[in-house]
Amino acid sequence: METPSDFAFNRGRIEDPAGFADEQRAASWLYLCGEEFAQMEGGMSFGQVEAAVPVAKQVVSDPPVEMTMELAREQVAALEDMPRPTLVTCRTGPRSSALVYLYSGLRERASVEEVLARARADEAPFAGNDALEGWVRRGMEELA
Repeated sequence: METPSDFAFNRGRIEDPAGFADEQRAASWLYLCGEEFAQMEGGMSFGQVEAAVPVAKQVVSDPPVEMTMELAREQVAALEDMPRPTLVTCRTGPRSSALVYLYSGLRERASVEEVLARARADEAPFAGNDALEGWVRRGMEELA
């Protein structure tokens, strides 16, 4: 499996949404945070995301939302028709990176081992997180 090239995810909080989108030359953005995050210090609202790119979608996936296969299906469906390059972000990067590798692995018909090995080699924020690696593993098995 190759490193996902038509997606970008965050590796920490995003301080300047418009700047982040411009830097990545993003055509679209899937935002995984809810409004609670917008109220936190250093948080970001979906409105800021919408203002930064031509196409934006929101699938609330931040804690305390549990990462389930139902949520994975909703996230994958949201990504299907979004123009590329696409940003996928959460609060600090683990959940968004897990989704990017899951989606890319499904598209490439990669094995679970290939997806997780690529994520570890790329030092993706979810790599080494047992819960998120398990979610990716289950998604690769159930959504393929």
